Amino acid sequence: MYDIRGLNEECGVFGIWNHPYAAHLTYLALHSLQHRGQEGAGIVCSNGKQLFGARGMGLLTEAISDEQLKSLEGYQSAIGHVRYATTGASEISNVQPFLFKHSKGDLGLAHNGNLTNAHQIRRAIESEGGIFQTTSDSEVLAHLLIKGKAKSIKANQKAALNQVKGAFSCVILNEQQLTATRDNCGVRPLMLGKVDGAYCVASETCAFTAIGAEYIRDIEPGELITFSGDNDVDYDTYTPDIHQHMCAMEYIYFARPDSEFQKHSIYQVRKALGRQLAKEMGVEADIVIGVPDSSLQAAKGFSEETGIPNEQGLLKNRYIGRTFITPDQSVRERQVRMKHSPIRDVIEGKSVVVIDDSIVRGTTSKYIVKALKSAGAREVHMGISSPPLKNPCYYGIDVSTHAELMAAQHSVETIRDMIGADTLTYLSVEGMHDVFKQYGSKGECNACFTGNYPIEIVDHLLPEVKEMKRRGV
Repeated sequence: MYDIRGLNEECGVFGIWNHPYAAHLTYLALHSLQHRGQEGAGIVCSNGKQLFGARGMGLLTEAISDEQLKSLEGYQSAIGHVRYATTGASEISNVQPFLFKHSKGDLGLAHNGNLTNAHQIRRAIESEGGIFQTTSDSEVLAHLLIKGKAKSIKANQKAALNQVKGAFSCVILNEQQLTATRDNCGVRPLMLGKVDGAYCVASETCAFTAIGAEYIRDIEPGELITFSGDNDVDYDTYTPDIHQHMCAMEYIYFARPDSEFQKHSIYQVRKALGRQLAKEMGVEADIVIGVPDSSLQAAKGFSEETGIPNEQGLLKNRYIGRTFITPDQSVRERQVRMKHSPIRDVIEGKSVVVIDDSIVRGTTSKYIVKALKSAGAREVHMGISSPPLKNPCYYGIDVSTHAELMAAQHSVETIRDMIGADTLTYLSVEGMHDVFKQYGSKGECNACFTGNYPIEIVDHLLPEVKEMKRRGV
C-alpha cells in the first residue's frame, strides 16, 4: 500500500487463543487494522492437532473469501495479518501469516516490523542448505524457530529471538500454544486483551474494540507471553536487555485515533501535539484547517490553544482509496488533486493555518497550498505536528533512503519556498517528546527525525547504510 503521501504503515497482527469463533473474530479484528496494510491479508488457525490457513492479495475482503472464512470455522485459536511490504516483493508468497509444515510440527508466524540482520542470517542458513520460499525477512525467524535444538518450545523461541536484530512484534502459533512477543526496544506496538475469557493480542486496541475485547495492557519490550491449554498464560522475557523506544510516528500518524498506547488515547495525544505546535508557531490567522484524516486532531488542538476557529477547509475524496505511487510526477500530482479539494466558501479571503502531520516528498503540501490560494486564501501558513523527517527508517516504515525525504535535502526555508507557503513551522523534537511524556510514553524511537538509531543497522538497505556511515550520520 503505497500512499500518495509517501509514508506507509508497516503491518498489523492479531492473535487469539481458545475461542470457539477464533477465525471470525480474527477477521473482524483485521478489518480494524486494515489501515496498517492493504497489499494482502491472511489467517492461520489451529484445531489443536494441525494448522490451516487462508490468505490472498489486496484488502481483507478481497484476500479472504466467504468460503475461505467458512472453511476455518470451528478452530479454537488463530493468528492474522494485514500486510504492507517493507521488505520482500508484493506477491502472494510473501503474504502472512506464514504456515510451515515440518516434522517437528506445524508453525504459523505473523510479524510486524523489519529485521535489520535478516540478510546476514539468511546467507548463513542458505550456506547450510536451507531453502527459502519467500523474499520476506520474516521467514528468517521461522527458520531459526524450526532449527532450534532445545527440548522446550520456549527455549527455542528465546534462542531464535536473541539472534535477530531489528523491530518486531510477532505472533507465533503451533498446535500446543500461541506466543506473542515484542522486540527488546518495543519499536512496534503490541497489546494484550481478553474477550469471553479468551486472551488476544493486537497491534492496536481498535482491534479489541471491534470484537468487544477488554484492553488489558501494552505488551512490554522483550516480553514473551505464551497462551496454552484452557487459557493458561505464561509471562516471561526472552532477554534482560530491555529498552523503551516506541516508534514516534505511531503516535503521530500510523495508529488510528481511537486506539490507545499505555492506556492513553491517540486522539488526545494528537490534540496535544497540535497545542504544542501552536505554542511554537506563534502565527495569527483567521481559520485553522487540518489535512484529513490523520491531522484533524492536531488541528483541533491548535485551535483550542490559539482560539483560531477550526474549520473544514479541505474535503477528502473517500472513494479513491489508497493509491500506488507511479514514478511519473505528473500522474502523482493528479492523484493528489483527486484526494483533496478545498471548500471555497470557507477559504476565500482568509488567512489560513494548515496543519499536517508530516512532509515526506512535498507533493501533497505543494498542491494543498496552491489549491487553497486558488480558492482565494489570502495567506497560507503551514504547520507540521512532527519534526522534519530527515532520515530513513529501517524498522518497518517504507522510507528507506535520504533521497525520498524532502527535509533531508533542503532547509526549512527552502521547503517553505518550494511548497509555496507564506510560513512553515515544524514541531520541535523537544516539544514532541514533552507531549509524549505527558501521555505515558517511556521513551521513543525518533531516528527518522534525529538520526539516532536505537537498534544497530546491520545489513538492511546496505548502500544507504554505507553512505550514512561515510557521512558520519
